[in-house]
Amino acid sequence: MYPNLYYLIEDLFGIRINALKLINSFGFFVALAFMASGYVLYKELKRKEKNGDFVSIEEKVTIGAPATMNELLMSFGFGFLFGYKIIGAFVIENALNNTQAFILSTQGSLPAGLFVGAIMGYLKWKEKDKAKLVKPEIKTFSVWPSDRVGDIVLQAALWGFLGAKIFHNLENLDDFTKDPIGALISFSGLTFYGGLIIATIAIIIYIRKYNIRVIHFADAMAPTMLFAYAAGRIGCHMSGDGDWGIVNLQPKPFSWLPDWIWAYNYPHNVVNEGVAIPGCVGPYCNALLQPVFPTTFYEVIGTFLLFGIMWLWRKKITQPGILTGMYLIFAGGERFLIEKIRVNNKITSLPFQPTQAEFISIILILCGMTFLVFAKKWFPTLKHNA
Repeated sequence: MYPNLYYLIEDLFGIRINALKLINSFGFFVALAFMASGYVLYKELKRKEKNGDFVSIEEKVTIGAPATMNELLMSFGFGFLFGYKIIGAFVIENALNNTQAFILSTQGSLPAGLFVGAIMGYLKWKEKDKAKLVKPEIKTFSVWPSDRVGDIVLQAALWGFLGAKIFHNLENLDDFTKDPIGALISFSGLTFYGGLIIATIAIIIYIRKYNIRVIHFADAMAPTMLFAYAAGRIGCHMSGDGDWGIVNLQPKPFSWLPDWIWAYNYPHNVVNEGVAIPGCVGPYCNALLQPVFPTTFYEVIGTFLLFGIMWLWRKKITQPGILTGMYLIFAGGERFLIEKIRVNNKITSLPFQPTQAEFISIILILCGMTFLVFAKKWFPTLKHNA
């Protein structure tokens, strides 16, 4: 496993770059997942715009105005944070020995923060000053949903992370009550469905402000969400973040199957779960005592296949709401099945004691089936239908 990119590059190329200890493997692959998914969403929104499913809106933009105080302060703030933490990691002794603890602490380099912040503030002022006009002009532009993909991805990342933390802590109340602050700010401990639910609500509120038709947007998001989930699970598997399966001591069904695909003990996992690895020195020196099903790897393969199916069918399906229903069934069905061999807490107060993910999966499947049955009634196939 590779808790951060330092270990990945060292293993692949034999090169040790201490700066890479600042880049958590899980976060790196999740960031890649968001960027790649943003591209997939952009392509799908452009296709649906050509089909007439969306309309543009007119927005006025001031051209040639000097930099505002808010813009200067924001640039300074980003620069200060970069200098204080990133540069500070190299000038503060032993800061990289425990990267997560350093990033979440108040430690940093104040001189570096002020210096980089001042540079960033100056560059923002210079950028605006170059384009400054004697009399600023107001111009009107047509803005399409595809032009807002960057903002939508940021909304999804912010609210998705918040929702994932909330649902994880609700599922693990005992751990939360022992260390509430640590549980909230820790990089580990995220529940996908929590992120999905909260981010969905936030994005619907956002797109309705700009008159973007919700059902057409949901259909565009459907294949994107499967792609994002699969790509994000690569980060879970690469870092060994605890989203693995139950103990698997059964013999391999096929001799040619690599051991790690059937049962894996996740050495050097980022959550330091298991027993010490003999001779290992450093912060990530544990491996599971018994091998488990590598469920994150199974989910990567499974959801990429489901994404491929939906991507191939999307142009043939013209009825609004069908792709959304398919996504809900695919996502819920995949997660419900994987929960059977995955480690998770059960809801003991409910019949059959399902896990939180199983319970939500059933709801998603039922919602998806409802979409398939009532799509024609709810969403007549007329252009520009909300």
